[in-house]
Amino acid sequence: MRINWNNIDTVLLDMDGTLLDLHFDNFFWLNYLPKRYAEIHNIPFKTANDQIHNLSIKTTGTLNWYSTTYWSKELSVDIYRLKKEISGLIKMRPFAQEFLEQLGLHKKKRVLVTNAHPQSLELKISVTQINSLLDNIYTSHQFHHPKESQKFWYALACQEKFDPEKTLFIDDSVNILQAASHYGIKELLGIKKPDSSQNSVEIEGFASIASFNEILPLA
Repeated sequence: MRINWNNIDTVLLDMDGTLLDLHFDNFFWLNYLPKRYAEIHNIPFKTANDQIHNLSIKTTGTLNWYSTTYWSKELSVDIYRLKKEISGLIKMRPFAQEFLEQLGLHKKKRVLVTNAHPQSLELKISVTQINSLLDNIYTSHQFHHPKESQKFWYALACQEKFDPEKTLFIDDSVNILQAASHYGIKELLGIKKPDSSQNSVEIEGFASIASFNEILPLA
């Protein structure tokens, strides 16, 4: 995988599944939350799992899907507190730190753009200190639209000045990569192994990498 870094001024980066291992999020939503939800409300695990699954389907692609506040209210549990219980699973993906450090050395602007709720973002920053390797951080919740929406990208452009022709955007979601492409961002890169505990997945229509060492060192 070769990138012409001479043509890149800004790198927009997703967080979960791109810079951070998606294993934490997958384990939380698919295993830990159903278990703790069942314990807290004294209901069968299957009932808890079904309720969470149905709510997930209902909110997919919306800000509520990512909102700890919304899920806490709907399930009558403290999602933030439950995430803190397993925060030891939060970690950066292979070579993510080295990649961010090299971007900084080569004077590329490093901007985090995430759908994560501010509470989740705060927790992950407290564990990884990833903010020290970034120039700016934006969550879609401050723009009231997820990255899947064109409204997000126009709102972002009002806050963060970048030239789409000289910008690289990296994300593990095909839908979000498509949205960025539709907005006009020229260079797009997918992450095909966002969860270290799972096999690689195909990122249809986009160049993709399993690890940042595939595009290191920056030339």
